[in-house]
Amino acid sequence: MSDKITIAIDGHSSTGKSTAAKQLAQRLKYIYVDTGAMYRA
Repeated sequence: MSDKITIAIDGHSSTGKSTAAKQLAQRLKYIYVDTGAMYRA
C-alpha cells in the first residue's frame, strides 16, 4: 500500500491555487494533475 495521499486545493479563481499546488507537488515529489484543465478539455 502506498503511503502517499491525495491533496485537493479549493478556492476562488486567480488566487494562486495552481502555483501553490505545483510548488507543493514538487516539494513533496508528487505528481501534479491540473483537474481544472481536464474539466475544461
